[in-house]
Amino acid sequence: MADYFTNFSVALSLPNEAAQAYALELAHQADQGRQEEPLPENFPQALADVLEDWNFETEADDPASEHGLWLHSYNGGVDALCAFLQHLLQKYDPSGRVTFEWSHDCSKPRLDAYGGGAAIVTAQEIKTMNTGQWLAEHTTP
Repeated sequence: MADYFTNFSVALSLPNEAAQAYALELAHQADQGRQEEPLPENFPQALADVLEDWNFETEADDPASEHGLWLHSYNGGVDALCAFLQHLLQKYDPSGRVTFEWSHDCSKPRLDAYGGGAAIVTAQEIKTMNTGQWLAEHTTP
């Protein structure tokens, strides 16, 4: 049996301690929601829609900012991360953008196990690409 991984690590600077506390509480609520706890009424619908993909850790840590987050995973959660980043950008930095990459890996050699992708997230748009899709687009006659 092989174990599959999707790895990423990204830092997000936030403007102040209140923004950091809000983001951490939202991540905590999402974790509780994944464990079948009811979500608060004011939990953002865009995040509720990707809750099943919420497989990443959120920590109060960012080397570039006193009030930032470190978001990381070995188990995926790219779509939920993009939605979370977009929500925070909409609330705190409407003209900002966050970019990150991820990798797919496996504990054993498998033909379908390796690759990765990248995302550009703004308050208005999420753009992603993955290497498998890119290869398919460039090898089709």
